[in-house]
Amino acid sequence: MHGKKSEICKCNPCTCKDLNSLDQNLQKPALISWNVTFRCPLRCPHCYMDAREGDNRAELGTEDALKVIDQIAALGTRVLILSGGEPLLRSDIFELATYARECGLHVSMGTCGILIDDDVAIRMKKAGIRKAAISLDSAEPQMHDRFRGLPGAWSRTVEGIRACLRHSVGVQVNITILQENYRQIAEIISFCESLGVTEFQLFFLVPTGRGTAVEDITPEMYETIIHSVMEKTASGTVTIRPTCAPQYTRIRAQLGMEQAAFPGCLAGKQYLRIYPTGDVTPCPYLPLTIGNVIRTPLAEIWHNSAVLKDLRNPEQLEGKCGACEFRNVCGGCRARAYGLHRAVGNSCGKLDELGTSAGNYLAEEPWCPYIPEVAGGVP
Repeated sequence: MHGKKSEICKCNPCTCKDLNSLDQNLQKPALISWNVTFRCPLRCPHCYMDAREGDNRAELGTEDALKVIDQIAALGTRVLILSGGEPLLRSDIFELATYARECGLHVSMGTCGILIDDDVAIRMKKAGIRKAAISLDSAEPQMHDRFRGLPGAWSRTVEGIRACLRHSVGVQVNITILQENYRQIAEIISFCESLGVTEFQLFFLVPTGRGTAVEDITPEMYETIIHSVMEKTASGTVTIRPTCAPQYTRIRAQLGMEQAAFPGCLAGKQYLRIYPTGDVTPCPYLPLTIGNVIRTPLAEIWHNSAVLKDLRNPEQLEGKCGACEFRNVCGGCRARAYGLHRAVGNSCGKLDELGTSAGNYLAEEPWCPYIPEVAGGVP
């Protein structure tokens, strides 16, 4: 039994008994991000899902979605992120969130924020959604609207943040860092602090989906921003987490700082992504399917996937990542390695099948300027 309302496990096939026969020494995924829909009212140039308004691609229905939640809870995951597209476009989203909470999961929602008003925030709170991760990419309305592809998006997003805070729904502001806004990070954080936000997540670009056509910042800019993040978090007033920047852990180690709770690239180690169709990938930015939860139990995918076993073994890393003395705490971004070592970019948000792509998820991190201290140089 996984939830207060569920006397009989809905897994098909049931994963509960399978867990007892699998490797119990392997840590369970601490969090799972679930893209519950392809639909989105925005048109962001970096979207890894290629989500859009009126998207009619097939998605799991309510019955199958509840079974997926059972599998996630049975695996021992603590945090479930309901994302999209825009998850609030699913008519059953509060039913799913409520059920996940009753199964013992800590539920968060990744949203653009423009659909959140007081009524929606109240429903989010009632459903047990602890935190809304809301995207805001500039303190300047025109820049945010241009980036998100919708006039008026900034003001509606800010109102969504305020509505959540009014009704005691936690807010984390997500900032995607690009050439256009990387000099404004401090300004964005200061503006959000004035609203009452103290949690931030910085998203560094990964070349997948529509993001393959977006110009990224340089590796040196990455390093500068990461150092700035550490200086800001040292003040103790805000929490800032870099995403898709595992070199953060290498820099902390170089400075003799204590490691963060989730060091390095989490893909396949403490993190999984579920696609709207039920396909599973190591993370949202590594579009390589390793199974489907409707056909294969999630526990079986987690324990037996050859791709995940590769990602968990730093000795498998290639190039300078394989030679790096920080490979056990960093490991490089596997999604960026995969995306930038592909012969053809994936701009349509579709998933690759194992063995059919030119991507290499074990290649060296192409956006890290650090040169390992190894005898004889880097192989």
